[in-house]
Amino acid sequence: MLLWLETHFAVLLGMILALMAISHLLGQRRSPSSLIAWLLIIILLPYIGVPLYLLFGGRKMVRIARSKEKIELDEGKMLPLEQATAVDRGLRTCGIPGAMTGNNINLCRSGEEAYHGLVQMIDKASRSIYLTTFIFAEDEVGADILLRLGRKAAEGVKVRILMDGVGSLKTSTAFLEPLVQAGGRYAFFMPVFHHPLRGRTNLRNHRKIVIVDDCIVWAGGQNIAGVYLGPHKQKNRWQDLSFILHGSAVAPFVKIFLSDWFFAASERLEFQPDKCPASGGDSIVQVVPSGPDMHRDALYEAIISAIFSAKKRLWIVTPYFVPDHALSQSIIIAAHRGVDVRIVVPKKSNHVMADIVRSGYLREIQAAGGTIVLYTGSMLHAKVIIIDEALAMVGSANLDSRSLFLNYEVATFFYCKDDILEVKKWIERVAADSVTGIAEAGRLRSLFEGMAQVIAPQI
Repeated sequence: MLLWLETHFAVLLGMILALMAISHLLGQRRSPSSLIAWLLIIILLPYIGVPLYLLFGGRKMVRIARSKEKIELDEGKMLPLEQATAVDRGLRTCGIPGAMTGNNINLCRSGEEAYHGLVQMIDKASRSIYLTTFIFAEDEVGADILLRLGRKAAEGVKVRILMDGVGSLKTSTAFLEPLVQAGGRYAFFMPVFHHPLRGRTNLRNHRKIVIVDDCIVWAGGQNIAGVYLGPHKQKNRWQDLSFILHGSAVAPFVKIFLSDWFFAASERLEFQPDKCPASGGDSIVQVVPSGPDMHRDALYEAIISAIFSAKKRLWIVTPYFVPDHALSQSIIIAAHRGVDVRIVVPKKSNHVMADIVRSGYLREIQAAGGTIVLYTGSMLHAKVIIIDEALAMVGSANLDSRSLFLNYEVATFFYCKDDILEVKKWIERVAADSVTGIAEAGRLRSLFEGMAQVIAPQI
């Protein structure tokens, strides 16, 4: 009798937990394959599926969003609403600060330029250095950057390093201890093993931002590791793009870091924008954060909106191209409309599954009239989009479901023609080391790629 009651209770509890998980799941925006995958494992194996969903399944963390500081900026530095583009206006409805005037942008077109620009910023710091990265490697470049940060901390500069708990899993406390001894601090954003109420293990901080004295920002797609940047040119260094920014648009980056740091380290830092000189630049810039702490998928919505607005040019650079149905169809429709659609991806990336899954999408775009450009260098890691002469996007987000719907990311939109032209020239330089076109697939390969799209890790 007791065994029967225990079994009955266990079954009842499993059903209740499964129903609660399914209810939560259905309330979130997901791709059909992701939704079906979770439904199957929760219904068929509730005692496995429910715990997995609690750990990895959630997307929008309402509690986290409420605990983080809202990004509030001086509207006087924003472009007047009547002068804003449709993309800018749409982002404002999502609570994203509008495009900001009075900025100066310098692109870092290689790992060497990125390294020298970053170390110059660090070496000139007088008040604070805030750094957030997905990977902070224990290699020669990581040790060099850490040494420079330690020197500044010893001089009294406030140094804070925020690393992702998974991306920097191999970064040891012993490696970071000299920074602490010098007076700096570090934290891991959502470590692999953490209290479940602190968030989902599946939600990673993929942002790459360095802020010096609240006045200057280095951002883009590069992590702190020799494969991304360094003082000397290396044959196998990945192709990436970052930029250095002065001006009013530094403020959103600072707000993003302060919010992430407070969540990870429980330390409230002060923002001192009044001590920064005006940049005097003409660049118009909009900073777009995305992630579980945002109420809506603002970055995703902006990309879709921008693609539908394209008239002449839609160029996309991404290491991993695994779009959802809406994003894929918007690109195909642009190609049908006669827009110059080019998708630039590495011929072979560092993720085999992503390369397999992307092939079907790329062939559909090619069949619609788009051009597929395969970079033949070591690896292409940049995340860039150009729309006509109206918009260029540079940031940390890949065009896959993980970046667009799960990770904490940040993208920067450039609205000035000169800045967009510089990004366009960089893409053309990358395309010079590429081949054009993706081969058609046979029946067996098409079947395999279709299966890969279904079971691809989109959850």
